Formats: sequence, structure tokens, C-alpha cells
Amino acid sequence: MTDLSVTSPVERIARVIAAEALSVNAQGEDASASGMVDAVWREEIDRARAVLKTLREPTPEMVQAGQGAGSSPAEIWSAMVAAALED
Repeated sequence: MTDLSVTSPVERIARVIAAEALSVNAQGEDASASGMVDAVWREEIDRARAVLKTLREPTPEMVQAGQGAGSSPAEIWSAMVAAALED
């Protein structure tokens, strides 16, 4: 079963965008960027919303993956996102 998150998708995406810019593990220079991410993730909300808006229309591959995932909405969502990431 897919774990259910208690954090909104917008917040999670905004945090990833912020971390990508700050963390040495991504494109940034800070070896421990978690404190900075906590401080600035809200500045990335508009970008996060833009990312989610692009997912409103699934690709045929995403639909096919969702149809084969069973009846659980969480499993369907997870399968569709996994299909989107295969691009």
C-alpha cells in the first residue's frame, strides 16, 4: 500500500524546489540546507502550483498505469505518477 502524506503536495514540491537550489546534494552549496529550506520554501509556492497544474491532464501512459493499478485511489495516483516519471 502507498503511504499517505500529511504534508500537502504544494508544500512538498515547494520544499524540493527550494532544496534543489540550496543543497550541495543538488545545485546549491549548503551541505546542510534543511534550515534554509524551512525558511524559504514558501517563496516557491507559485512554482509548485505550476508543476501541479501541468499534471491535471494525464498522458495516455499515465491513464494506462492508473487503470492497471487496482481500485485504491492512492495506488492509482502512485502508478500514474510513476508512469509520468518514466519519461
